[in-house]
Amino acid sequence: MKVVRGPRRTMIVDGEIVLSEVLHEPGPTNGLFDVLSAAIHALSPGPRVAVLGFSAGGVVPPLRAMGGEHAIDGVDLSPDGEPLFRELCASWAGKVTTTQAEAYEWLGKRKKPYDCILEDLSESEPEQGAIKPWICIDMLPHRMFEKVTPRGVVVINLLPWPGTSWNALIDRIATPFRDAVVITFDEYENRVLIVGQELTPTRELGRLLRGSLRAIRSNQDEEIRIRTWKRG
Repeated sequence: MKVVRGPRRTMIVDGEIVLSEVLHEPGPTNGLFDVLSAAIHALSPGPRVAVLGFSAGGVVPPLRAMGGEHAIDGVDLSPDGEPLFRELCASWAGKVTTTQAEAYEWLGKRKKPYDCILEDLSESEPEQGAIKPWICIDMLPHRMFEKVTPRGVVVINLLPWPGTSWNALIDRIATPFRDAVVITFDEYENRVLIVGQELTPTRELGRLLRGSLRAIRSNQDEEIRIRTWKRG
């Protein structure tokens, strides 16, 4: 892994895979982090947010640019991203605490539920590139269900799983939750899954998300497609 520094953003890369990127000041990334941040900003019913897979805190600059003052608890198994985040963002990042730990175990030990949980975990696989750890598909959805408030939301950055259809993958991950919405992109193979027990109706949810994106002039305002998930 290496750190690639630019005039506006810094990236942690592993070969051709970008593991994380963080802006040097609040603003739009014009990428996936804007959409994840907009979901927190527009949909979280309260200020307490957990970020599983914090890395270098790429979600923080767009969230703060949107005016989000959420208190963030971040966790990551790797120690590489947090010092970079502190170097570049500490002066303006607001209330952010980070822990080096395995996300499933860490979340299980949290005593108070969160208003929003962002799951942005991934791992490198030699042939497939970046994939989700199996625990994100198997066990973590149920733990997130247990650790989010009744009106809270869970936001998941999804990657395809080898040999599994998107329908089967999303159905499995969404199982513990009553409501599910999927966001797709032209530019990315990723999909963003938003789940909860009392989600805002999809049309209104889309309006809220796009409003947060427009507030920071993110080009993702016109790139995302949002639909209610119909379970198979």
